[in-house]
Amino acid sequence: MNNRELIRLENVAKYYEMGEAIVKAIDGINLEINKGDFVAIMGPSGSGKSSAMNLVGSLDLATKGDIYLDGLNIEHLPESDLAQIRGRKIGFIFQQFNLVPNLTARENIMLPMLFQDIDESEREARADELLELVELSDRANHYPGQLSGGQQQRVAIARALANNPDVILADEPTGNLDTKTGEKIMKFLEELNKKGKTIIMVTHDAELAKKHARTIYHVKDGRVERITKSRKKK
Repeated sequence: MNNRELIRLENVAKYYEMGEAIVKAIDGINLEINKGDFVAIMGPSGSGKSSAMNLVGSLDLATKGDIYLDGLNIEHLPESDLAQIRGRKIGFIFQQFNLVPNLTARENIMLPMLFQDIDESEREARADELLELVELSDRANHYPGQLSGGQQQRVAIARALANNPDVILADEPTGNLDTKTGEKIMKFLEELNKKGKTIIMVTHDAELAKKHARTIYHVKDGRVERITKSRKKK
């Protein structure tokens, strides 16, 4: 890991109006993530960690505060520019996999590249390279419904890597997997981190965070309650 800052949140808040009430999902957080780090955003259900993930991943804009991605304040960008930056810089792995059911494994992996105007032959070659990386070359033409949970998650990881992003944002990446399969997925994320990818994992699992993350942001009631560092090395 180097010390170059990749993501910074400054006094960020996210409020929602629920009738006459205002729900403070995030209520003023500060967060810094360096290139090559393995970070966990941890907290119980309702703590605000998913809202924090959406802000870190630029899936949502803050009610107030500033969010910097690679030195650029993204809070003032039009959605079209934001979508392009997000597509290039961040790969997403979701707990529910979020694969398109009527697309094959290869087509799911190719999809993010389509939005970056990469030509078809290059998309196909990159998808096949990633299928080999996640050891699913023999499942390239299978649909999500024909794959196990672990296989679907590996396709989701390959899709997240399609545009070679700097950051992999993983939302409860083992949440729908059995223990053994979950350990394989975490080992794969660690290997990606060793190759230089910045990993941000959202989890409620303290043991998972302690075992894999070097920096843990403990979130409660929409605030960062504390930050802990582990002695884990690359």
